[in-house]
Amino acid sequence: MDLYQLETFLAVVEEKGFSRAAVRMHRTQPAISHAIRKLEDEIGEPLFERSSRDGTLTASGKLLRGYAERLLRLRGETVTALEELRSLERGRLSLAANEYTCLWLLPVLDAFGRDYPHIGVTVQRSLASQIPDQLLDRAVEFGILSFRPEDPRLHAIAVYTDSVAFVVDPKHPFAKRKQVSIRELGAQNFIAHTVASPLRQRVIETFARHQTPLNMAIELPSLEAIKRFVALGNGVALVPGLTVQPEITRGELVQVAVPELKIARRLWLVHRTRATFSHAGLAFLVIVRALASSQGHPFAFRTEQPSIRPSRSSKH
Repeated sequence: MDLYQLETFLAVVEEKGFSRAAVRMHRTQPAISHAIRKLEDEIGEPLFERSSRDGTLTASGKLLRGYAERLLRLRGETVTALEELRSLERGRLSLAANEYTCLWLLPVLDAFGRDYPHIGVTVQRSLASQIPDQLLDRAVEFGILSFRPEDPRLHAIAVYTDSVAFVVDPKHPFAKRKQVSIRELGAQNFIAHTVASPLRQRVIETFARHQTPLNMAIELPSLEAIKRFVALGNGVALVPGLTVQPEITRGELVQVAVPELKIARRLWLVHRTRATFSHAGLAFLVIVRALASSQGHPFAFRTEQPSIRPSRSSKH
């Protein structure tokens, strides 16, 4: 059975006759009769008392009437829900970010919430290494990463430029200096993050290149814990600049320049290459682009081609 048959059936019931149902549905009476016969054939039961001219229902007809009304109400609710999605009066946006990249999201979600207050937003906290798989599994629509995935099934948009910040507590001997050299950091105790990352590896390589020891005596599970521990006078840290701006503004931490550690990094908004975006997802992209346009650097909305690695045969 299909919804047209059920709609015809209810019209006959409500209009108490085939001819009046035909007028209501702008169909001929034979067409109405044919639709009812076809429905009865599919069900295997008569729906109307044949001796009655006012559309009196059989027991099977009475049973079907309740289900038909529910199904047609559900169709109406579905149509309404889809219209609300298109008009952004409802829906949900799903994203994945880690502790660091979630901070870029805050001003974006602030603007998104003002323009689209009826759209729900879920931000899943994930390890950066897991976000590409979440995208490919369609668990989330967008991911925010501090590296560009190499998988061709994923498309990345540069949305923010950040830099690494060397921070100390206000009473640290370095706090009154504008800059220090990397060689002077060899005697410092660094508070590090327990999760390995491309940034951590780059810092390790930079210290090795300058033949300077990197003492990571304590490793903590979050950037928030690292900042608070350093602010208490326990060691120093290298953290993404985006994560430490409030503490520097409040004077809880001091940023000191290290010329050899000028490490810029980009944040990337990532989605599936052939994704069909939800209405909420398209609206989110509009907000990200508008924020980049109004704020300018360090915000951005720029697609860049990945660098082409040389083949083995071209290496000498």
